[in-house]
Amino acid sequence: MTQHAPSTEPELFGVRNFRDVGGLPTVDGRSVRPGVLYRSGHLAHATAEDAAFLAGLGLHTVFDFRNAADQRLEGADVELPGVRNVNLPLSDPADGAEFWQMVRDGDIEQLRSLLSEGRAADRMITSYRSIITQRTAEHSRVLRSIAEDSVPALMHCAAGKDRAGLSIAVTLLAVGVERDAIEADYLESNAKHRRYKVRRSGTSADAYSPEVMELLSPLFDARSTYLHAAFDTIEQTWGGTDRYFEEGLGLTAAERDRLRERLLV
Repeated sequence: MTQHAPSTEPELFGVRNFRDVGGLPTVDGRSVRPGVLYRSGHLAHATAEDAAFLAGLGLHTVFDFRNAADQRLEGADVELPGVRNVNLPLSDPADGAEFWQMVRDGDIEQLRSLLSEGRAADRMITSYRSIITQRTAEHSRVLRSIAEDSVPALMHCAAGKDRAGLSIAVTLLAVGVERDAIEADYLESNAKHRRYKVRRSGTSADAYSPEVMELLSPLFDARSTYLHAAFDTIEQTWGGTDRYFEEGLGLTAAERDRLRERLLV
């Protein structure tokens, strides 16, 4: 089915949550250059028309933050000619594969036991905090690659919301984009035409019942509280964004300057 995206966006059929983050303002009055940094859900179900559009962007690198379990479920990304594909898993399949199997196959009692009373949202917050503290090497590699030569770049995970959302947020923080603008872009993942399609294996009447969908919604929402948890973790762990980039990610001032040159206008 055709996604009814706003007319200012491309109409993609098999790729969810695609957008250019160009135009976002920085604290010093600059903005992100259009056509250099994109984000989306996975590319495994891209149609021939989608692939032709993506190939026309002149992409240098596609960063895929899915793990092996994600790739087994959804498939490999469509091949784009001349594009470098970099897989940097930002979550451990050993710490989540069984959980997501339960989301797809679990009955209502299982879902209630694991997701009700705020437990689903708490899981998301814990995940965001862990990615910030435990995946510094991966985020450092992404930012260094962009600073060197890897634009235009597309970052994606499965839904393009959490792992890609955090990686985009970290990249935008590194070049001084206003936090309100980062958050507004992050929340765009909630638009109906962008949202990841929830997959449930059951055929019973309660597989997609209102209660089930309410229990699952924290997992598939983009919520300000999740992003704020990531920002708070940076402050609590490193005392500020500059120390996070310098000590946590090991970026030099020169590398951040090159990032700004690549991404800002």
